[in-house]
Amino acid sequence: MAHITEIVSIRRSVLAELAKLTREGNLVAEIENSAFSLVSENGSRYRCCVHKERAVLKERFNLAMGQEVDMPLAEAAQRTLAGEYAQMPIISVLPEACDQCPIDKFFVTNACRNCIAHNCKNSCPKNAIMIVQNQAYIDKTKCVECGMCKKSCSYGAIIEVNRPCEGACELKAIKAGSDRKAVIDYDKCVQCGGCKVACPFGAISDRTYLVQVLRAIDAGKQVHALLAPAFIGQFGAKVQPGQVIAGLKKIGFSEVEEVSFAADIVTLEEAKEFAETVPQERPFMTTSCCPAFVGMVDKHLPQVKELVSSTVSPMIAAGKVVKERNPEAVTVFVGPCVAKKYEAEVKGQGVIDYVLTFEELQGIFEGLEIDLSAMEAVPFQTTASRDGNIFARAGGVEQAVKDTAAQLAPDLEVCSQRKEGLGECRMQLLLMKAGKVPGNFFEGMACQGGCVGGPGSIADYRVTSKLVDKFGGSAQVTTAPENEAAKEAAQQQKNWHHHA
Repeated sequence: MAHITEIVSIRRSVLAELAKLTREGNLVAEIENSAFSLVSENGSRYRCCVHKERAVLKERFNLAMGQEVDMPLAEAAQRTLAGEYAQMPIISVLPEACDQCPIDKFFVTNACRNCIAHNCKNSCPKNAIMIVQNQAYIDKTKCVECGMCKKSCSYGAIIEVNRPCEGACELKAIKAGSDRKAVIDYDKCVQCGGCKVACPFGAISDRTYLVQVLRAIDAGKQVHALLAPAFIGQFGAKVQPGQVIAGLKKIGFSEVEEVSFAADIVTLEEAKEFAETVPQERPFMTTSCCPAFVGMVDKHLPQVKELVSSTVSPMIAAGKVVKERNPEAVTVFVGPCVAKKYEAEVKGQGVIDYVLTFEELQGIFEGLEIDLSAMEAVPFQTTASRDGNIFARAGGVEQAVKDTAAQLAPDLEVCSQRKEGLGECRMQLLLMKAGKVPGNFFEGMACQGGCVGGPGSIADYRVTSKLVDKFGGSAQVTTAPENEAAKEAAQQQKNWHHHA
């Protein structure tokens, strides 16, 4: 398991409390008392006073329930149980929690030697630098934060300090407002969750569907958990896959489906699409399984939008398989990705009903006092190929498509490239588009390590990547074309593409 920071502990306690109250049927009656009991006069203190602590906690509970953060807790709970939700983005800033980090981006350190050249002063286009007491000084009223002074200083005496959330966002979708609190530009934001992970105050969070999922289960509906292949090792290196499935059954999920099986379907379709369109219709094709990557292309690189595969993601493919088999099923994707919540709303309507992250699932386990390590593992053998299972880590999709293309179109050479991180992906796509980097296939992942490094994960991706590979090796078949059940499922319906 990854190190549990104070922020993670607080977030998880909120999720656990919501799960407990929902299952007990006391959400409206007890939420205010129960929530505020988490913050006491004698408890841990991170803010100036207990009142500030409770104000922040109230925002966490409200956002977790999908309500406006300034709403009274009981009213928010009533609206949630009534199925009424605020029209709000997946990722939001908690106003009370934001520490209003200083926004002076450049400043001069004691390393300044008051050199004769004064390169910093001479390079400044706004004359914002002066010499005060034998040291360079930046006049913040004139500074436009162009960074020329930092670049010109021979001693490296001028440093740049980014707010953690700004530094984490490679798409420049978050900045400080006039009150110094973080503001998200949703025209640029792709809901990747990087800012949520980066904020050292836990002031950025995502709304959850925890209450809705538990309510659907308690209402006796057939709720299917669509378990992402990244679940291997998430709940402890020694926790077996069969114990995780047993835990989901204990919560009340009627069925647990492997999204890695749907990854085999996606691989078959994506390899087919690649063979049919490259290079006849486009110079190269990119993957489409990472919603934050696809969102980045949509919002920031529309000129390469036609190069993105039209094949649906494994999450949506899994939902299609379940809904085809049982139209009344409630489908809940469980994975490490926050952006999947956005994808479910925009592209998965009628197919994916809810999305839970591994962090939220762990909150449910804790709230319902389910100890996975003590569970009796149910018999489990993956129904997916090795390649379907390694979709979870960086390079997995690339490998799967190459292996499948080698069998379905052996005369077609796949020259692939891949990158992790939206900034790296953006740069690589531009280079490939300009013909400066060779390649006819590109795997783009928003998170370091791939899906296993998502903001909703609860384990170190460097560990889980290895565990995913090990688990993939236990599959009975290696590639998607060898998975007869996946091939049959792929042939049963033809709408595996977004334009279908």
